[in-house]
Amino acid sequence: MLQTTKRPDSPVSIIGAGIAGAWQALLFAQAGHAVTLHERGDEAMTDATSHWAGGMLAPYCEAEVAEPIISRLGLRSLEVWRRELPDTPFNGSLVVAHPRERNDFERFARMTEDHRRLDAAGLAALEPSLEGRFRDALFFPAEGHVEPRRVLPKLHERIRAAGGTIKFCSDVTANDLDGIVIDCRGLGARDEQPELRGVKGEMILIETAEVQLARPVRLMHPRWPLYVIPREDNLFMLGATSIETEDTGVSVRSALELLGAAYTVHPAFGEARIVEFGSGLRPAFPDNLPRIGIRGRRITVNGLYRHGFLIAPALAELTLAYVERGQIDNEVMRCL
Repeated sequence: MLQTTKRPDSPVSIIGAGIAGAWQALLFAQAGHAVTLHERGDEAMTDATSHWAGGMLAPYCEAEVAEPIISRLGLRSLEVWRRELPDTPFNGSLVVAHPRERNDFERFARMTEDHRRLDAAGLAALEPSLEGRFRDALFFPAEGHVEPRRVLPKLHERIRAAGGTIKFCSDVTANDLDGIVIDCRGLGARDEQPELRGVKGEMILIETAEVQLARPVRLMHPRWPLYVIPREDNLFMLGATSIETEDTGVSVRSALELLGAAYTVHPAFGEARIVEFGSGLRPAFPDNLPRIGIRGRRITVNGLYRHGFLIAPALAELTLAYVERGQIDNEVMRCL
């Protein structure tokens, strides 16, 4: 392990104010660095991938399909979320299935840990709106979720409170900046990382006061995990698909599947009002694993795929540990 003797005096510039860049900026600013966070979009962040994210903090559920490194980073990130934003909802998450997906449900139970199996009565006690809907469920009590469009502004406020500067509508490149530069541009970094690809995730936002949920509900599906995620003000996010394409918008097939999933979770969703359709392109490397690239004082943090909100805090800790102490995480870091 490499070691440095003192903290660098040079400024730290971070490009990209989405979830990856925001956590980098917050932890560096709290550590006493002179941080400037650059974002090419405006403060609404409507063009950012984070704007269309589900905000699931579910490392145990993700263990069914993700590599162990995602679980490791995700579990550490849960601790950082609790420490930095203690009002983050950690009400757990639920996994349910219809009879035709029973085999997938049992496989999911075998592949994951830290869950309790609830019978119909236990599910109804936890989520009264789901009474009589499913014969059993898996409850992951340690998991949480955030609302991306609310939590990103909170992170930005915390950055400013820690002494950092945020510049919106600032379309810069690493060559424009001095000192340490941390590139968190996502797909915008393909000018230097051409192996990145976009994986589309579609979502639908609906509104109803007829259903009350305290935690995300994952419905087993043969193609991808489908979530019903509660938001504030009687809103629910339905998502998210994972499609190997870089077009935008929501397809008819995806809309039917997302809306159908909500309806089968609870029929009252059939009367809900559709508020918004949307999609975002998640940046991914060929192995779908995150990567911190190092080239002198230029650092890239990318490839968070569909795990951005889950693993971004842990990646920021690793970057900070490298800059301050020369510490290397061989599973995530590589020289460019």
